[in-house]
Amino acid sequence: MSGATKALARVGQSIWLDNITRDLLTTGTLARYVEELSVTGLTSNPSIFEKAITKGSAYDAEIESLMAEGKSGDELLFEVILHDLTAAADILASVHRRTAGVDGWVSVEVAPGLADDTAGTVAQAEWLFEKAPRPNVFVKIPGTAAGVPAIEEATFRGVPVNVTLLFSAEQYVASAEAYIRGLERRVEAGLDPDVRSVASVFLSRWDKATADQVPGDLRNRLGVAIGGLCYAAYRGLKETDRWQRLENLGARPQRLLFASTGTKDPGASDVLYVEGLIAPNTVDTVPEDTLLAFDDHGKVGALLSPDAADAAAVVQAFGRAGVDVKTLAETLQVDGAKAFVEAWQRLTDAVEAKRAV
Repeated sequence: MSGATKALARVGQSIWLDNITRDLLTTGTLARYVEELSVTGLTSNPSIFEKAITKGSAYDAEIESLMAEGKSGDELLFEVILHDLTAAADILASVHRRTAGVDGWVSVEVAPGLADDTAGTVAQAEWLFEKAPRPNVFVKIPGTAAGVPAIEEATFRGVPVNVTLLFSAEQYVASAEAYIRGLERRVEAGLDPDVRSVASVFLSRWDKATADQVPGDLRNRLGVAIGGLCYAAYRGLKETDRWQRLENLGARPQRLLFASTGTKDPGASDVLYVEGLIAPNTVDTVPEDTLLAFDDHGKVGALLSPDAADAAAVVQAFGRAGVDVKTLAETLQVDGAKAFVEAWQRLTDAVEAKRAV
């Protein structure tokens, strides 16, 4: 191993694992990643849980027991999911304490079908937060049009939020401003403004979507460029008077998180997004194979520039090549939400099939 993950930690970027399975928890693998590879958090999503629960028999006994108790549908699925996530939260608890709450987080997502339901999202976010009584559990809320006001309201109610399904700097800023509004409301109400959050920007899907639309010299460059623009927006928000006032009262910044960092093009570097998006006080959540690849042969090079001039130039080149970046960002968000709904439905169907067996 090259020790690249430890080098990444030394420059101030947190590396989280974008995966969860029962075996990962029970065999000590996650604990080993924390100890040896500087992993300081864990994320999941409906697609990850679909793979974990439907492949193999690791969850069968628990599902059978829950069915015997009369549980079904979303209630049953969340029981299984929260069992794993609270176990992961316990493994990461020492990291959470050591970093004063900056790291050591795990994330549970509201049901994907609520992406367009603000009130339903807020209600379920509170329910999940109460069902997982750990100080280091984020509730994931999508940064959709309906999700933005839900982010504000959940933050106001004290729920730590991982904003998911962000695909552009504009979508990121909308979610960040919702977070800030939630904190401002807490200050006005005399409540503690220290409610943590991260904002997850998805990257590799940009390059998959544009691979056949642009010349070869532009392939696999848009995802990193979008990440660079989001980082510039992140740095800019932290310097505003509005944020400085909140920070003076005890608030902590909503950290920028780079997600969807597994390379989808087999002809590109398997550590493309990790190497291209190194920045202090951010998070990079990576699939397990990407984590191992980066520690084996990854390199920690130049840090992202906070002015994003190079990133903007790349995005402009894509525009000249015929890619409508703004429209594509909206399409990717809609498609991402739809993919999670479909994964959740497949998971529900698979569990019902187990009931029949």
